[in-house]
Amino acid sequence: MENIACTLREAAAKTPEKTGLIEAAGGKEMTFAELESRSDSYAFLFAENGVNAGDRVMLMVRPSADFICLTFALFKIGAAIILIDPGMGEKNLLRCIKSVRPDILVGIPKACLLRSVFPAVFSTIRKTFCCGFCLGLFGGDIRKKAYNRQEAFPIYRPKDKDLAAIIFTTGSTGPPKGVRYEHAIFSAQLKHIRDYYKISSADIDQPAFPLFALFSTALGACAVIPDMDPTRPAQVDPEKFINSIEKYGVTYSFGSPAIWRVVAEYCRQQGRRLDTLNQVLMAGAPISGGLIERFFAVIAENGRIFTPYGATESLPIISMEGREIVQDTWPLTKEGKGYCVGRTLPGISMAVIKPTSRPITDISAAEFLEAGQAGEIIVKGNVVTKAYDHNPAETRMAKIPDGEDIWHRMGDIGYLDQQGRLWFCGRKAHRVETENGTKYTICCEAIANNHPEVFRSALVGITDGHSKKYKIPVMVIEKKKNSRMPDAVLLEEVRELCRKSPLTSDIDIFLVHPGFPVDIRHNAKIFREKIAVWAEEQNG
Repeated sequence: MENIACTLREAAAKTPEKTGLIEAAGGKEMTFAELESRSDSYAFLFAENGVNAGDRVMLMVRPSADFICLTFALFKIGAAIILIDPGMGEKNLLRCIKSVRPDILVGIPKACLLRSVFPAVFSTIRKTFCCGFCLGLFGGDIRKKAYNRQEAFPIYRPKDKDLAAIIFTTGSTGPPKGVRYEHAIFSAQLKHIRDYYKISSADIDQPAFPLFALFSTALGACAVIPDMDPTRPAQVDPEKFINSIEKYGVTYSFGSPAIWRVVAEYCRQQGRRLDTLNQVLMAGAPISGGLIERFFAVIAENGRIFTPYGATESLPIISMEGREIVQDTWPLTKEGKGYCVGRTLPGISMAVIKPTSRPITDISAAEFLEAGQAGEIIVKGNVVTKAYDHNPAETRMAKIPDGEDIWHRMGDIGYLDQQGRLWFCGRKAHRVETENGTKYTICCEAIANNHPEVFRSALVGITDGHSKKYKIPVMVIEKKKNSRMPDAVLLEEVRELCRKSPLTSDIDIFLVHPGFPVDIRHNAKIFREKIAVWAEEQNG
């Protein structure tokens, strides 16, 4: 099995003087040769200071050239890199760190200080490396200690089960879980991204999600790290984001709908076009046809927009092109048919099974559903991870053995149409079981979202005093930012709209929420559990 770090070495050998990375904030540029040399320097420094193959390394460094070089350096050693979203909140962050039992900490001074403040959480750490100005504390700044060597660092050759990384989920429907990645998973992901989305070394990427800068570098494409806080994509400064696209001739970009809404609106207001941008990937939450239409109006004339579907545990697995959404499936989405997310990528298997809250010990025990029947989505393929780290209970719940293969339970509800396309209806945990049947969030919310003053909506269930089995459905509305419509008027109009659809005609409680809580990675996934608690309080 090839170490994923070999991709950077190959890119440096093929195009050593080509710009491989740009930091938009300060204008710093590094060639592929410089990235390779710098990562080798870090690898030698770590190896000479006790970092070994198999060590678990907590990497807590901001998106930057150093983040890329440090990541490839640790891959070269054979260490397992632990990546956690810093914006998930202190409680979740500390719980996640403790659960993975890291051996090494590589972080900015703030991260090193965190270890000092919470020694019990970091009790397994035997060595700390500080990346940043720290007044000589924490062993000094490793950026000044790493120096160029004449020889290349010997890249570790991983075995089949060797861990490459642990990447945490967003925790949108429960505590974040550490997903175990082997080098083969990264290699398979790179192949799908290169072949399906036609990404080549001629492209220039500006990813709003830092991990995708690693993919671009590995593919020999230049990556522009945008001047933004990746934990708050909805608060991006569109002027800065657009300026770097124009300045560096960015050809493709990946981001959540939260960032694309801001950029599209800014382009519309300012009359700006992104003529070099010929491919955009939107993911992290359901993408509206309206957003896709607005973005087609500002990118390159023959540009393409894709809406990949997947999860931290398995991506990319399913995808769809924006024109098919706008022309074919979006009208049905607005009627409550769900979001069409497309067809599987080559080599990926997908099925819909009867939902169950219990583990499935073998695929033969699953009840497969026919096209048109809504059920639990499962996937299988070379990008599907096999387990959660130190979490056998969650692994049993999420994985289905199939001989030597593994199916992953996506935790989503959906159905297949006659063309083999998957329609997403919502998270399984977010279903609302009522006396009149099961309601799926995405389908019901689409009806309320048709109102021009509604930004987004959330279907939740609250306690039914007459039944322990069923919930009372509540439609919660978030108004558009510039809406001046009184809440009472809006609620009445949305109620009338919902009465016209059989999906929502029996919903009697409608509420306006001041601002939905959302996930920290994409700023787009709605925390319906929190809204349900809020709705319960409002109704009480």
